[in-house]
Amino acid sequence: MRDLFSDSVEICPGMVLLRDFADSAALQGELESVLMAAPLRRMQTSRGSYMSVQTSNCGQFGWLSDRQGYRYSDIDPLTGEPWPVMPVIFRQLAETAAELAGFPGFRPDACLINYYQPGTQMGAHQDRDESDCDAPIVSVSLGINARFFVLGSERRGSSIPVNLSDGDVLVFGGPARLFFHGVRKLKFSEHPRFGPVRWNLTFRKAL
Repeated sequence: MRDLFSDSVEICPGMVLLRDFADSAALQGELESVLMAAPLRRMQTSRGSYMSVQTSNCGQFGWLSDRQGYRYSDIDPLTGEPWPVMPVIFRQLAETAAELAGFPGFRPDACLINYYQPGTQMGAHQDRDESDCDAPIVSVSLGINARFFVLGSERRGSSIPVNLSDGDVLVFGGPARLFFHGVRKLKFSEHPRFGPVRWNLTFRKAL
């Protein structure tokens, strides 16, 4: 974590952006360790298509998508083993960011890891597979820049664009918890530590 007095921006009610709050250099080693135990994979949707981003998980539960739909599981279907333990530095980052954004007491039990390359994107969606939607979501950006967007309670209408850079942390809960949001197609660029890649760590209270 960086300075606790990092710049914060309210994007909309319930959604707060903490600029340059995460220390990507400190997170990189733990991220690599997690991926050694739970390799990246491209998940299939219920319609049979494959997501453009690759994913993994750590924590007590991991988010899954396949022909059976979206859900959480305590077992990684790729390895047959429990998901890797959430690193302490991950958990502390998520809890502190949530508290600074106005959501004290957040205790994440799942961290979804998304791997974006130039040309990949994430369509507008809601995060609604969790049993506790009163808890916020904490989203950490590492690597190259991305253009996040948020709509509202419906998947239509004008969107609010949010430019995200390495170390930015976005927290959303309360009125924004079930807002539709996504990531525009990434343009090619290079990050000095991660190369032409964006990592997104999404912390949630799944169960």
